[in-house]
Amino acid sequence: MKQINISSLMSDSGVGFGTSGARGLVSRMTDEVCYAYTCAFLQHLRQQKISDNNLQVAIAGDLRSSTHRIMVAVIKAAEAMKVEPVFCGLIPSPAVALYGIEHQMPSIMVTGSHIPDDRNGIKFNTALGEITKDDEQGIREQSVSLDEALFDSQGRFVQQYQLPAVNNLAASEYHQRYTNIFGQAALEDMAVGVYQHSGVARDLLVILLQELGAKVIALGRSETFVPVDTEAIRDEDVELARQWVSEHHLDAIVSTDGDADRPLISDEKGSWLRGDAVGSLCARFLGADYIVTPVSSNTAVDKSGWFSGVSRTRIGSPFVIKGMENLAQAGNKKIVGYEANGGFLQQDGIDLDGHILSPLPTRDAVIVILGLLVSAKQQGISISRLATQLPQRYTFSDRIKNIPTDKSKALIAGLETGSPEQDKNRIREFFGQKFGEVESIDITDGLRITFSNKDIVHLRPSGNAPELRCYTESGNLANAREINREVLQIVKQALS
Repeated sequence: MKQINISSLMSDSGVGFGTSGARGLVSRMTDEVCYAYTCAFLQHLRQQKISDNNLQVAIAGDLRSSTHRIMVAVIKAAEAMKVEPVFCGLIPSPAVALYGIEHQMPSIMVTGSHIPDDRNGIKFNTALGEITKDDEQGIREQSVSLDEALFDSQGRFVQQYQLPAVNNLAASEYHQRYTNIFGQAALEDMAVGVYQHSGVARDLLVILLQELGAKVIALGRSETFVPVDTEAIRDEDVELARQWVSEHHLDAIVSTDGDADRPLISDEKGSWLRGDAVGSLCARFLGADYIVTPVSSNTAVDKSGWFSGVSRTRIGSPFVIKGMENLAQAGNKKIVGYEANGGFLQQDGIDLDGHILSPLPTRDAVIVILGLLVSAKQQGISISRLATQLPQRYTFSDRIKNIPTDKSKALIAGLETGSPEQDKNRIREFFGQKFGEVESIDITDGLRITFSNKDIVHLRPSGNAPELRCYTESGNLANAREINREVLQIVKQALS
């Protein structure tokens, strides 16, 4: 037996916690690394007595090429820890999390979400939902014992293992979560395209929409992994949406990222809606009172007047969850959260016409898709008309790829150190007169600058990949796009 310290393993392997789970290059996520991470997670739960049922753990995965191998490592680690693995198959992240919550057991999802196929990740959930930042620290501090005979010098299993039989209950209960809420005619006469690509919910979406009465056309199915990012939509996906709505006369196109915790929704014109816009619209449809959302989300939610309160957090679902918990502890009800990517979180059970939608404090895409489609149907309006009910603030995001995180952080630190007045001067010098005077600066997560004309620029290193993300907001979409282009051009020059 050998002892592995998880903190050292993170440093040596490059596989570490980002904004959502542990992620890294597939080449570095060896069987041994994934096995050790899983042992550390389960050991942490036992030490903290977090889960009521530490004898079982639910396990699932997405459709990327490395997921099968990593699920095997996770399952073998659970068995070594004397925990029974409940293999739930290839299902959405929120589905396996919901199963764990309903059955009071931890759960693990093998997914890299939207990032390219050369990377993957592992999401850990307690029986209450996603792990917290405190849990992440607890996992880092673990040292685990591994049987050296299991692995070769490259960290691969010496023996080949097969996945166990699939327990279909998690998929079934997730399906029923929505069919129990919405009637069979909820989407009657609506024509909806499902952009399937390589999303793990691609077949589930088709079935659900058909059961709710929609005419469904499956589109763009791929047997190789497609890294659909709902915050940085690919040019080819923009063009595909326009072609599909015209060709098939669709009322909407719906899709998700790889593990179905982020929605992607287009209107009848083939224009993809922003994730923070659909999050606000879904919250209104559900009758939420309080919203928790990261600082990067569009300010239309604040200006709408639809909600009793809007709380801002750092980017990442653990921070949104903590914000929802804080509101609940203060006695508030009807609390939901969403991220700029559209992933929707639900702190409380919500009553929809006498049916209770149970809490799900982890990102989910399906409730947003169904919420917007049903809302448009009930009001007798198009998806584009539905979107115009929000105050017209437009956001756009893009990124610079292959930028080391330390380099991104250094650039931002050079603009946000010193007094507020000094920072404003540094920002003015950095951007010149492009965007006018600086009105305010927010350093909750990265650097978010509001200019005197109410345009917003937000720079932040990605928590999942070596990228510098740029979020911009303005009174019209063309301006938000142009600001984003100009900012990234200035940043690239500064980084070169």
